Amino acid sequence: MLTHLSIMIVALLASILTFFSGFGLGTILMPTMAIFFPVAIAIVLTGIVHFLNGSFKVFLMRKNIHFPTLWRFGLLAIPSAFLGAWMLTRLEEQTRVLEFAFLGKEFSTTPIKLTVGLLMIVFALIEGIPRLKNISIDQKYLPLGGILSGFFGGLTGNQGAFRSMFLIRTKLTKEQFIATGSAFSFFVDLTRLSVYFSNISKMGIEDNLSVLILASSAALVGVLIGNRLLKKVDMKLIRYLVASTILVLGVLITLGVI
Repeated sequence: MLTHLSIMIVALLASILTFFSGFGLGTILMPTMAIFFPVAIAIVLTGIVHFLNGSFKVFLMRKNIHFPTLWRFGLLAIPSAFLGAWMLTRLEEQTRVLEFAFLGKEFSTTPIKLTVGLLMIVFALIEGIPRLKNISIDQKYLPLGGILSGFFGGLTGNQGAFRSMFLIRTKLTKEQFIATGSAFSFFVDLTRLSVYFSNISKMGIEDNLSVLILASSAALVGVLIGNRLLKKVDMKLIRYLVASTILVLGVLITLGVI
Protein backbone atom coordinates (compact mmCIF):
# COMPACT_ATOMS: atom_id res chain seq x y z
CA MET A 1 0.00 0.00 0.00
CA LEU A 2 2.81 2.38 0.92
CA THR A 3 4.55 1.56 -2.35
CA HIS A 4 1.48 2.37 -4.42
CA LEU A 5 0.71 5.59 -2.55
CA SER A 6 4.30 6.85 -2.70
CA ILE A 7 4.60 6.20 -6.43
CA MET A 8 1.20 7.81 -7.13
CA ILE A 9 2.12 11.01 -5.29
CA VAL A 10 5.50 11.25 -6.98
CA ALA A 11 3.97 10.57 -10.42
CA LEU A 12 1.37 13.30 -9.89
CA LEU A 13 3.80 15.96 -8.69
CA ALA A 14 6.49 15.07 -11.24
CA SER A 15 3.95 15.16 -14.07
CA ILE A 16 2.88 18.68 -13.07
CA LEU A 17 6.50 19.85 -12.98
CA THR A 18 7.30 18.18 -16.28
CA PHE A 19 4.46 19.90 -18.08
CA PHE A 20 6.13 23.30 -18.04
CA SER A 21 9.76 22.51 -17.29
CA GLY A 22 10.31 19.88 -19.99
CA PHE A 23 11.93 17.50 -17.50
CA GLY A 24 11.13 15.77 -14.25
CA LEU A 25 8.78 12.85 -14.72
CA GLY A 26 11.39 10.32 -15.80
CA THR A 27 14.22 11.70 -13.67
CA ILE A 28 12.13 11.77 -10.49
CA LEU A 29 9.78 8.83 -10.97
CA MET A 30 12.47 6.36 -12.07
CA PRO A 31 14.60 6.58 -8.91
CA THR A 32 11.44 6.47 -6.81
CA MET A 33 10.47 3.26 -8.61
CA ALA A 34 14.04 2.03 -8.05
CA ILE A 35 13.50 2.21 -4.29
CA PHE A 36 10.86 -0.53 -4.58
CA PHE A 37 11.92 -2.42 -7.73
CA PRO A 38 15.15 -3.48 -9.49
CA VAL A 39 16.54 -0.63 -11.60
CA ALA A 40 15.76 -2.26 -14.96
CA ILE A 41 12.11 -2.83 -13.99
CA ALA A 42 11.94 0.71 -12.61
CA ILE A 43 13.16 2.09 -15.94
CA VAL A 44 10.61 0.09 -17.93
CA LEU A 45 7.69 0.96 -15.64
CA THR A 46 8.69 4.61 -15.75
CA GLY A 47 9.01 4.42 -19.53
CA ILE A 48 5.42 3.24 -19.88
CA VAL A 49 4.11 5.96 -17.56
CA HIS A 50 6.24 8.52 -19.40
CA PHE A 51 4.89 7.37 -22.76
CA LEU A 52 1.25 7.61 -21.68
CA ASN A 53 1.89 10.98 -20.06
CA GLY A 54 3.62 12.32 -23.16
CA SER A 55 0.92 10.98 -25.47
CA PHE A 56 -1.77 12.82 -23.51
CA LYS A 57 0.30 16.02 -23.48
CA VAL A 58 0.82 15.82 -27.25
CA PHE A 59 -2.92 15.32 -27.73
CA LEU A 60 -3.72 18.42 -25.67
CA MET A 61 -1.12 20.63 -27.38
CA ARG A 62 -0.98 19.06 -30.85
CA LYS A 63 -1.80 22.36 -32.59
CA ASN A 64 1.40 23.93 -31.21
CA ILE A 65 3.86 21.31 -32.50
CA HIS A 66 6.53 22.89 -34.73
CA PHE A 67 7.02 20.09 -37.23
CA PRO A 68 10.14 21.44 -39.06
CA THR A 69 12.01 21.50 -35.75
CA LEU A 70 10.62 18.13 -34.76
CA TRP A 71 11.79 16.63 -38.05
CA ARG A 72 15.34 18.04 -37.84
CA PHE A 73 15.73 17.17 -34.19
CA GLY A 74 14.07 13.78 -34.16
CA LEU A 75 15.12 12.09 -37.41
CA LEU A 76 18.21 10.42 -35.96
CA ALA A 77 16.75 10.00 -32.47
CA ILE A 78 14.96 6.74 -33.27
CA PRO A 79 18.03 4.62 -34.14
CA SER A 80 19.96 6.13 -31.22
CA ALA A 81 17.04 5.36 -28.87
CA PHE A 82 17.12 1.76 -30.12
CA LEU A 83 20.83 1.62 -29.30
CA GLY A 84 20.34 3.05 -25.82
CA ALA A 85 17.48 0.67 -25.04
CA TRP A 86 19.49 -2.30 -26.33
CA MET A 87 22.40 -1.30 -24.10
CA LEU A 88 20.05 -1.25 -21.12
CA THR A 89 19.10 -4.89 -21.66
CA ARG A 90 22.79 -5.82 -21.96
CA LEU A 91 24.00 -3.82 -18.95
CA GLU A 92 21.52 -5.48 -16.60
CA GLU A 93 23.02 -8.87 -17.39
CA GLN A 94 26.51 -7.87 -16.30
CA THR A 95 28.10 -8.47 -12.91
CA ARG A 96 28.63 -6.07 -10.02
CA VAL A 97 31.39 -3.49 -10.46
CA LEU A 98 31.53 -2.14 -6.90
CA GLU A 99 30.87 -3.71 -3.53
CA PHE A 100 31.40 -2.13 -0.12
CA ALA A 101 30.19 -2.23 3.47
CA PHE A 102 29.00 0.75 5.53
CA LEU A 103 27.66 0.75 9.09
CA GLY A 104 27.41 -3.02 9.02
CA LYS A 105 25.44 -3.16 5.77
CA GLU A 106 26.65 -4.38 2.38
CA PHE A 107 26.01 -2.41 -0.81
CA SER A 108 26.76 -3.19 -4.44
CA THR A 109 26.65 -1.33 -7.74
CA THR A 110 25.94 -2.89 -11.12
CA PRO A 111 26.90 -1.29 -14.46
CA ILE A 112 23.35 -0.12 -15.04
CA LYS A 113 23.09 1.49 -11.59
CA LEU A 114 26.43 3.19 -12.10
CA THR A 115 25.42 4.45 -15.54
CA VAL A 116 21.98 5.66 -14.46
CA GLY A 117 23.27 7.28 -11.27
CA LEU A 118 26.10 9.17 -12.97
CA LEU A 119 23.80 10.40 -15.73
CA MET A 120 21.30 11.61 -13.15
CA ILE A 121 24.07 13.56 -11.42
CA VAL A 122 24.98 15.17 -14.73
CA PHE A 123 21.35 16.04 -15.47
CA ALA A 124 20.93 17.48 -11.98
CA LEU A 125 23.95 19.73 -12.44
CA ILE A 126 22.68 20.87 -15.84
CA GLU A 127 19.31 21.77 -14.35
CA GLY A 128 20.63 23.23 -11.09
CA ILE A 129 23.56 25.39 -12.19
CA PRO A 130 22.36 28.54 -14.01
CA ARG A 131 25.30 28.69 -16.43
CA LEU A 132 24.81 25.07 -17.43
CA LYS A 133 21.02 25.28 -17.49
CA ASN A 134 21.18 28.12 -20.00
CA ILE A 135 23.65 26.38 -22.31
CA SER A 136 22.37 26.60 -25.86
CA ILE A 137 23.58 25.07 -29.11
CA ASP A 138 23.49 26.45 -32.64
CA GLN A 139 20.52 25.21 -34.68
CA LYS A 140 22.79 23.41 -37.14
CA TYR A 141 23.55 20.95 -34.37
CA LEU A 142 19.90 19.99 -33.84
CA PRO A 143 20.43 16.49 -35.36
CA LEU A 144 23.25 15.90 -32.85
CA GLY A 145 20.86 16.93 -30.08
CA GLY A 146 18.38 14.38 -31.33
CA ILE A 147 21.01 11.64 -31.28
CA LEU A 148 22.09 12.43 -27.70
CA SER A 149 18.55 12.83 -26.40
CA GLY A 150 17.39 9.64 -28.10
CA PHE A 151 20.32 7.60 -26.80
CA PHE A 152 20.01 8.72 -23.20
CA GLY A 153 16.26 8.43 -23.41
CA GLY A 154 16.59 4.82 -24.53
CA LEU A 155 19.23 3.98 -21.94
CA THR A 156 17.79 5.67 -18.85
CA GLY A 157 14.59 7.49 -19.79
CA ASN A 158 16.27 10.80 -18.92
CA GLN A 159 16.33 12.98 -22.01
CA GLY A 160 14.80 16.32 -21.01
CA ALA A 161 18.00 18.13 -20.09
CA PHE A 162 19.77 17.44 -23.39
CA ARG A 163 16.60 18.14 -25.35
CA SER A 164 16.17 21.55 -23.71
CA MET A 165 19.81 22.50 -24.30
CA PHE A 166 19.33 22.12 -28.05
CA LEU A 167 15.75 23.32 -28.47
CA ILE A 168 16.27 26.54 -26.54
CA ARG A 169 17.90 28.17 -29.58
CA THR A 170 15.05 27.40 -31.96
CA LYS A 171 13.12 30.55 -30.91
CA LEU A 172 9.93 28.59 -30.40
CA THR A 173 7.12 30.04 -28.35
CA LYS A 174 6.54 28.60 -24.89
CA GLU A 175 3.64 26.53 -26.20
CA GLN A 176 5.62 25.33 -29.22
CA PHE A 177 8.60 24.44 -27.02
CA ILE A 178 6.44 22.28 -24.76
CA ALA A 179 4.47 20.68 -27.59
CA THR A 180 7.47 19.97 -29.83
CA GLY A 181 9.55 18.58 -26.96
CA SER A 182 6.63 16.37 -25.93
CA ALA A 183 6.22 15.07 -29.49
CA PHE A 184 9.93 14.22 -29.65
CA SER A 185 9.71 12.46 -26.29
CA PHE A 186 6.71 10.48 -27.56
CA PHE A 187 8.68 8.96 -30.45
CA VAL A 188 11.71 8.19 -28.27
CA ASP A 189 9.48 6.48 -25.70
CA LEU A 190 7.71 4.50 -28.41
CA THR A 191 11.07 3.32 -29.75
CA ARG A 192 12.61 2.30 -26.46
CA LEU A 193 9.47 0.58 -25.22
CA SER A 194 9.47 -1.63 -28.30
CA VAL A 195 12.93 -2.84 -27.22
CA TYR A 196 11.98 -3.18 -23.56
CA PHE A 197 8.89 -5.22 -24.42
CA SER A 198 11.04 -7.82 -26.12
CA ASN A 199 12.28 -8.55 -22.61
CA ILE A 200 8.92 -8.13 -20.87
CA SER A 201 8.88 -11.57 -19.25
CA LYS A 202 12.33 -10.94 -17.84
CA MET A 203 11.45 -7.43 -16.71
CA GLY A 204 8.42 -8.68 -14.77
CA ILE A 205 6.00 -5.96 -15.90
CA GLU A 206 3.00 -8.28 -15.70
CA ASP A 207 3.57 -8.61 -11.95
CA ASN A 208 3.30 -4.87 -11.38
CA LEU A 209 0.23 -3.84 -13.37
CA SER A 210 -1.49 -2.25 -10.38
CA VAL A 211 1.45 0.06 -9.76
CA LEU A 212 1.63 0.87 -13.46
CA ILE A 213 -2.08 1.74 -13.70
CA LEU A 214 -2.06 3.94 -10.59
CA ALA A 215 1.13 5.76 -11.58
CA SER A 216 -0.14 6.36 -15.12
CA SER A 217 -3.48 7.66 -13.88
CA ALA A 218 -1.76 10.04 -11.47
CA ALA A 219 0.55 11.28 -14.23
CA LEU A 220 -2.39 11.99 -16.56
CA VAL A 221 -4.11 13.99 -13.84
CA GLY A 222 -0.85 15.91 -13.49
CA VAL A 223 -0.99 16.86 -17.18
CA LEU A 224 -4.46 18.33 -16.73
CA ILE A 225 -3.36 20.30 -13.69
CA GLY A 226 -0.21 21.50 -15.43
CA ASN A 227 -2.19 22.66 -18.44
CA ARG A 228 -4.34 24.83 -16.17
CA LEU A 229 -1.38 26.27 -14.27
CA LEU A 230 0.85 26.85 -17.30
CA LYS A 231 0.82 30.66 -17.11
CA LYS A 232 0.79 30.98 -13.32
CA VAL A 233 3.80 29.06 -12.02
CA ASP A 234 7.29 30.42 -11.26
CA MET A 235 9.70 27.62 -12.17
CA LYS A 236 12.93 28.99 -10.65
CA LEU A 237 12.54 27.56 -7.14
CA ILE A 238 10.98 24.35 -8.43
CA ARG A 239 13.94 23.74 -10.75
CA TYR A 240 16.41 23.99 -7.87
CA LEU A 241 14.35 21.71 -5.65
CA VAL A 242 14.02 19.10 -8.39
CA ALA A 243 17.70 19.33 -9.30
CA SER A 244 18.69 18.83 -5.65
CA THR A 245 16.45 15.78 -5.34
CA ILE A 246 17.78 14.26 -8.55
CA LEU A 247 21.36 14.87 -7.41
CA VAL A 248 20.85 13.10 -4.07
CA LEU A 249 19.05 10.15 -5.63
CA GLY A 250 21.67 9.92 -8.38
CA VAL A 251 24.45 9.63 -5.80
CA LEU A 252 22.51 6.97 -3.86
CA ILE A 253 21.90 4.90 -7.01
CA THR A 254 25.53 5.26 -8.10
CA LEU A 255 26.70 3.91 -4.75
CA GLY A 256 24.16 1.10 -4.83
CA VAL A 257 22.33 2.32 -1.72
CA ILE A 258 19.00 2.15 -3.57
